[in-house]
Amino acid sequence: MTTSAEKELKPVTVEKPIPVAYDLGNMAVFDPNPLEHTKLTDSSEVNTYLKDVTRDNVQLLLNQILSLPLKTTTDSSSGQNATMTLINLPNPSTPLPREKAIPKAKEPTRWELFAAKKGIKAKGKDGKMVYDEDAGEWAPKWGYGGKNKKVDDQWLVEVEDEVKDTSKELIDPRSLRRDERKKLIKKNELQHKRNLQGRK
Repeated sequence: MTTSAEKELKPVTVEKPIPVAYDLGNMAVFDPNPLEHTKLTDSSEVNTYLKDVTRDNVQLLLNQILSLPLKTTTDSSSGQNATMTLINLPNPSTPLPREKAIPKAKEPTRWELFAAKKGIKAKGKDGKMVYDEDAGEWAPKWGYGGKNKKVDDQWLVEVEDEVKDTSKELIDPRSLRRDERKKLIKKNELQHKRNLQGRK
């Protein structure tokens, strides 16, 4: 005598009049077989019929996936050795649409518009480090320990012979270099704010 649970079990092999197509990379199966119109129009049978068709197609997909090469690995991240069996899926063959829209191109800055108008090409980046011959090592061009601050640490600084402005004769060149850098930083910050306002 068979139980009701044994009666519900369906065979693993599924036969289709028209062979289905597989995309194992996307774990998808495409069934070209037409659905029976009489069962689709019968409200008492339509749900059961669609479940059966779906079950058969999922079974076909699982059969194909389980026929792929298996790989066994041991995971000890949780403190216990656990053996896992993995299946290497092939590359997808069906292109899928993007989930999100293609990002919009950023509007050019004022400098980029000016450079394009004047035909100015961007300079290649030559790195942030420069070789300091006096110290015999590489040093950053700017920032902490930068070579642009080398004059600040010197005890003796050469002053130009011809100084047009006599008021600058008594100014320490080291403090003058610091003031010039601070002015340049403020100028860059102001230009950056203008560029951001120009994008809006």
